[in-house]
Amino acid sequence: MRFRLAGAVLLSVAAYYVYLPLPSGVCEPWKLMLLDAVFRTFMQASDAAHALGLCHRVHLLNHLVSWVEEIEARSCDAVHVTDCKLGGVSTRVFQPKGGEKLKRGVVYFHGGGWALGSGRMRSYDRLCRKMAEDLDAVIMSVDYRLAPDAVFPDQFNDALAASWDFLSLEVLERYGVDPERLCVSGDSAGGNLAAAVAQELSSDESLTVKFKLQALIYPVLQALDFHTPSYQQNQAVPILYRPYMARFWLQYLGGDSSLEPLLLANNHSSLDEVAVDAETRSRLDWTTLLPSERRKDYKPVVKETGSPGLTDELLAALTDVRAAPLLAEQRILGRTPKAYVMTCEFDVLRDDGLMYVRRLQDAGVPVTSDHYEDGFHGCMVFASLPMMSDVGQRSLNNYIQWLDRNL
Repeated sequence: MRFRLAGAVLLSVAAYYVYLPLPSGVCEPWKLMLLDAVFRTFMQASDAAHALGLCHRVHLLNHLVSWVEEIEARSCDAVHVTDCKLGGVSTRVFQPKGGEKLKRGVVYFHGGGWALGSGRMRSYDRLCRKMAEDLDAVIMSVDYRLAPDAVFPDQFNDALAASWDFLSLEVLERYGVDPERLCVSGDSAGGNLAAAVAQELSSDESLTVKFKLQALIYPVLQALDFHTPSYQQNQAVPILYRPYMARFWLQYLGGDSSLEPLLLANNHSSLDEVAVDAETRSRLDWTTLLPSERRKDYKPVVKETGSPGLTDELLAALTDVRAAPLLAEQRILGRTPKAYVMTCEFDVLRDDGLMYVRRLQDAGVPVTSDHYEDGFHGCMVFASLPMMSDVGQRSLNNYIQWLDRNL
């Protein structure tokens, strides 16, 4: 009887810990709750270790993720998998066996807030393996350096170096890749890097080979407004809570973690901040860039006066288009390749992606906007067991189908 009672108590405690009120439209909410419970546990353990001075929270979190997720490069009947260097950056290469002599090519940047994850993780290995097989394409999954050991622009520089090497005739010939059928892609922070690389290389007149496509999966594109409608609507929706995103930005840009409340209050983009001029503000003005069904009844949060504490270096990084591609000039956007932008309704980054769609369209770039009304941040990499999600499967299949039609 005592064991049954103890079991009932433990089950109740577990259910209380796992349960989280979610919007009614979220796909398979209990799966998202379980995923969030695991992620919160890892985050809390890492925060505790950090507070005790044992190690940086990100180091422990990455160690836990690596222990659970990282796998060796293993080939199969359909795909040859190897680890190599691309532009001096560690990269996992997925080469389909058979098929056409000249393959399509995709360089891919994983997500994780510029601080977590790896192309060697099981979820990304499965993603790139499926892309290679379904598209008959060579996929290069880049392991750029991570915060806090590397800060902006290190991650961007790694992504740029890998992409530059990927576009070289030597690498294309070595892997049998068609120079006319190349794509740069990534999810979340990786989508940020992909967008920034697409802007940089499309304006480089010295390149003889360029990307045909850019495919951005729920990308993070700006850090000046943490009160867009999607940030307000989804601030408490897992797995990417609003404070987490501010923390990731500060880690990426080398800012002090004590500035997190300042960013969350939009004090860093106050009207008296001369580093954020009117032209910059117009490039992320969601009151004009978003359709009414996304704006809903949310109101902009604009502070007249900011707070001291921001360094010139951090302010410069916050407005640097290599870190915040949404802030790029129209003429730069107009040079970038045909685009695919995936967004999810229950994601704080939804409006970053939708505003970028609008700005690309205004610049004359053909764009496919693929929005999931029941989607949440990170859903596409949860398209297989053990956390198989219906919206994850749909979004992955549609992403690959778009690449197949356009690459």
